[in-house]
Amino acid sequence: MAKKDFLVEIGTGELPPKALRQLSDAFAANIRTALESAGLTFAQVQAFASPRRLAVRVTELDTKQQDKAVERLGPAVAAAFDKEGKPTPAASGFARSCGVDVSALEQSDRDGVLKLAHRSVSKGNDTAALLPNMVSRALATLPIPKKMRWGSARDEFVRPVHWVVMLFGADVLPASILGISSGNTSRGHRFMSSGEILIDSPAGYEKALEKAFVLVDYDLRKERIRSLVGEQADALKATVIIEDDLLEEVTALVEWPVALTGRFDEHFLSVPKEALISSLKAHQKCFYLLDGEGQMLPNFITVSNLLSNDPAQVIAGNERVIRPRLSDAKFFFDTDRKQTLASRQEQLKNIIFQQALGTVYDKSQRVANLCADIARGLNAPVDWCQRAAALSKCDLVTNLVSEFAELQGIAGYYYAAHDGEPGDVAQALNEQYMPRFSGDQLPTTQTGCVLALADKLDTIVGLFAIGQPPTGSKDPFALRRAALGVLRIIVEKALDLDLLQTIRSACANYSKLDLPEGLEQQVFDFMLERFRAWYQAEGISAEVFLSVYHLKPGKPLDFHLRVQAVHRFSQLPEAQSLASANKRVSNILQKEDAGSFGASDASLFTESAERTLADTLAQCRNIAEPLFLQRDYTKGLETLAGSKQSIDDFFDQVLVMDENPALRRNRINLLNELRTLFLQVADISYLHNA
Repeated sequence: MAKKDFLVEIGTGELPPKALRQLSDAFAANIRTALESAGLTFAQVQAFASPRRLAVRVTELDTKQQDKAVERLGPAVAAAFDKEGKPTPAASGFARSCGVDVSALEQSDRDGVLKLAHRSVSKGNDTAALLPNMVSRALATLPIPKKMRWGSARDEFVRPVHWVVMLFGADVLPASILGISSGNTSRGHRFMSSGEILIDSPAGYEKALEKAFVLVDYDLRKERIRSLVGEQADALKATVIIEDDLLEEVTALVEWPVALTGRFDEHFLSVPKEALISSLKAHQKCFYLLDGEGQMLPNFITVSNLLSNDPAQVIAGNERVIRPRLSDAKFFFDTDRKQTLASRQEQLKNIIFQQALGTVYDKSQRVANLCADIARGLNAPVDWCQRAAALSKCDLVTNLVSEFAELQGIAGYYYAAHDGEPGDVAQALNEQYMPRFSGDQLPTTQTGCVLALADKLDTIVGLFAIGQPPTGSKDPFALRRAALGVLRIIVEKALDLDLLQTIRSACANYSKLDLPEGLEQQVFDFMLERFRAWYQAEGISAEVFLSVYHLKPGKPLDFHLRVQAVHRFSQLPEAQSLASANKRVSNILQKEDAGSFGASDASLFTESAERTLADTLAQCRNIAEPLFLQRDYTKGLETLAGSKQSIDDFFDQVLVMDENPALRRNRINLLNELRTLFLQVADISYLHNA
């Protein structure tokens, strides 16, 4: 079948930079889906994007759909003709619907029933006739939260559309897309190119635009920027910090990148570097540089969308805009330090944390109380933890955080250090928000860990207490992230903290609220559930998680150690057999009165298999239980794996539900001992057929 390349380009006003990549990927994905749904084959679908255009090229696309054999089934032959062999109304109606005479119908066997059938060939459509509608539908379903209208037209899109290119091979596909007639002319760089740009074929698209100073390949442009910025840094013998979110945004802002290095006054380096970086990134989309010792340099690299005849003027313009931004940051920082953090506590009484949960001051007091409880349990410095909690939110009322909200915590660290607070207290003010996102670093100090735990747990408990837990996919207060942060700190910092008891302490701080019944357990269950996604990401099965979750150990560190041990146990050759046996034992014991279990009596054993099992369990218990007490669950379970043969023999050779009540009860007690031994780690019956 003949094939051609296809190109569509939608020329627009300046597209939103933070959405450009998503729009481009979605456009290409929608085109791909439409082609596949139509049964058209192709070699590749490639997306292109710049601030003024979205484009997709499809290579080696079928010029026509394949013809399809179509078979329609009608009534059963037995019902299609009467005793005289004449067509019944059912047969005649089916023939009319097919546009043929009854005599032209065939017969087909379906599941042993002979039916009338009509076979025909559905001619495939020309691809050229299908593409305009595919493009329109692909554009209509782009993830655009708010669309615009322009002029007197009723068409809507993310930005006004100015031109449309649609080529199938060398031929223009005539169509009206978003009110614009398609053609074969594009437009180049807004300032460095003039007039229309002829696109003579899809294959020549990139070269034609590059001549007009547009690097239309998004990824190529991104790497060009990375390279150019790196060259500027190398010239200064410095290290440039290229954060991917800023690189993506800059890539979406320019069509012809030109990297330039600027400078700001060195006295601005007395300002916290985070404030300087925020100013450079957020306002000017600039990259910052570090010297060989990791200290910030008074330089920045900007990426211009223009190859200027006088780049010094472009640099000077950027320096002129950046200077007042940095001056503001320095003024705020210097002004804030005239007042201690501690003196700002009263101001927190005027800031509402949550209407039903009181002010930010109230929260800081609750967190201080909870910090004391957690610190005592972890042998952390109680005074430092409480001091950090009291100061934790004071930077919210500083000028610097009012201007740079993302510096909360960071600003507190600098101000506390300036005030002469202990180093761990100052550090904790920043660490209270860690981890801020998935994979983020954790607090490094004991005080920071305690404050981060207390702050997150107070928020979780408070919002659950007023009936605002996460629902479905909605989590406006990011409680799931906070819960996972608590678990990460406890597990990765190996903190032997009783989470359930800590939740009880957090609930006690809400004595003025009418707490719902079962709140403590509800919060505890919610937090343990966060482990499920954690382990799924590590490739640990849901059955392993559930085997431990069934017991709900109160300490997350203990929970984690059990899961790791059960995961390793599940890979042993004995695991499935032992899981099956535990499942069988569990089913037997569920039918018994749990309060009636006692120790098995060796004098009542009548079968060698039950004596062997009892001896094996005793030996395993002597070895495994000390290991369990040391939380060496892996070695303990490996020990229990040695009981497999004795358990198998028991079930093969012993009738548990013996007619003799005494024998039956004794054997049930023995099985309870078996079950109890495994339950010191997990309910491995969940691993059955996992």
